[in-house]
Amino acid sequence: MAIVGAGSIGLAIAWRIARFGAEVVVYDPAPGSGASRVAAGMLAAVTEAQFGEEALLPFMAESADAWPGFARELEQASGHHVGFRDAPTLLVGLEDADRAEIDRQAALYRSTDRNVQPLGGRASRKIEPLLSHRTRGGVLVPDDRAVDPRAVHAALLAAAEKAGARIRTEHVDDLGALDADKIVLATGCGSARFGLPIRPVRGTVLRLRAGDGQPVPAATVRGYVQGHPVYIVTRDSGEIVIGATSDERGFDRTIGTAGAVHDLLRWSIELIPEIAEYHLEEVTVGFRPTAPDNLPLIGPVDDRTIAATGHYRHGIALIPATAACVADLATGQGDGFPKAFDPLRFKESE
Repeated sequence: MAIVGAGSIGLAIAWRIARFGAEVVVYDPAPGSGASRVAAGMLAAVTEAQFGEEALLPFMAESADAWPGFARELEQASGHHVGFRDAPTLLVGLEDADRAEIDRQAALYRSTDRNVQPLGGRASRKIEPLLSHRTRGGVLVPDDRAVDPRAVHAALLAAAEKAGARIRTEHVDDLGALDADKIVLATGCGSARFGLPIRPVRGTVLRLRAGDGQPVPAATVRGYVQGHPVYIVTRDSGEIVIGATSDERGFDRTIGTAGAVHDLLRWSIELIPEIAEYHLEEVTVGFRPTAPDNLPLIGPVDDRTIAATGHYRHGIALIPATAACVADLATGQGDGFPKAFDPLRFKESE
């Protein structure tokens, strides 16, 4: 079995297949250098829902529900902590128009049948005292969670190797040259070179750190500031992750990043003024692998090749469900996959 791509999705699939007793080789010249390194790690079956992506919601819910057990099993298998924490999401707005957008989104959130609680401004600030007094309220999703994606990747790498998977730091262009009965393409933004319709959507993410004794947000805060979305995720280590911009400029990591940093800091400080007192530790620019309809590509490409790519904003959240689905396909233990994610769906529509 060959897995092309050693991001978190590829390693999770490798780990699961190797535990079945299959011989697994993972190819990647720089494991963990893609979206896994940049992601914030929100496990949000509700607040990641977007209009036009309704077909994703059941898969998101399945994966979110699987994460607690998956995290425990991964920590036990790898010996690494993954930063898993119960982290309710508070979605708030600063202006009337922001609140109107949240109300519009809340109608979609309620369709997920998850626990979604509307809040006024005062109730929002009671849950998260660091919020600006200008907050106009929003919704609380108490059952959301979060992980540290970098820790998850390190744990998956260790667990896959302990299970018997071999990691080869090699670049693959010719799938025909691989000595494997089955090949899984978990190549993220590199999937286009294998004929899959994946484009990079760029995002800038900030990592800050609170000093000793400085207060940090207890909840994951997502907000709209004059129509602009921003999120703030706290780690137990005191790290605060702020993101994320979204634009399409190919694989350019340079142009416009100063403006992105300015915007993210301004929006987040307007939501939580205390952020101005933190230390800016890191600015990271990454690329989300994205299909034309923003849905993943999961399923057979041909008799030998299976796609597991195009997860867009949801790569970390969808690790457990993707790994289970693709491992079953690769080992013949199952043949089902979400038809909305069929990697051949765009060819059928041509």
